[in-house]
Amino acid sequence: MQKVKIPITIDPCRAAQRRASYDGVVMLEELSRLQQVVRDQNSEIAVDIHFNIDEQGLVVVQGKVRAHLTVVCQRCNDELGLDLEQDFAYSPVGLGAESDDLPERYDVLELDDEGEVNLRQIVEDELLLAIPIVPTHDEALCSYSDKPKSFGEIEAEDSKPNPFEILKQLKKDS
Repeated sequence: MQKVKIPITIDPCRAAQRRASYDGVVMLEELSRLQQVVRDQNSEIAVDIHFNIDEQGLVVVQGKVRAHLTVVCQRCNDELGLDLEQDFAYSPVGLGAESDDLPERYDVLELDDEGEVNLRQIVEDELLLAIPIVPTHDEALCSYSDKPKSFGEIEAEDSKPNPFEILKQLKKDS
């Protein structure tokens, strides 16, 4: 299948009736929230999305997101390359509709006012969830050192008189 640019929004019900599939890419510069977390500026995110109707008659949006992104290691502050791969399965519900009847294997995907979903937002959300909360290198590969970090000498301060000594004196006098 040829790699195509993933559409921004789509009606999942119509796409499921056609059993539409998209195997394509989303550019990182189109995902503003993700850009704030990663160091990359230009990167392609591989996306594979399929629209189906399952055996219960539910519309299902399934897929996989793959990307190589660079973040900051929280231990040594060097760059850390992450190979992210995230599978997802959603079932769309109407705006403000109840989702209690959905099977546990599907996450809720809320439709907008036009009955469509934003595919770029789905991709961005899945990648943000795939990034570790505290990204760090493996300990053996991390350039962090246990040595205390200090710059220059710290001069000892002169001992200052305690301001409450006066209150002690007043208490003794009374």
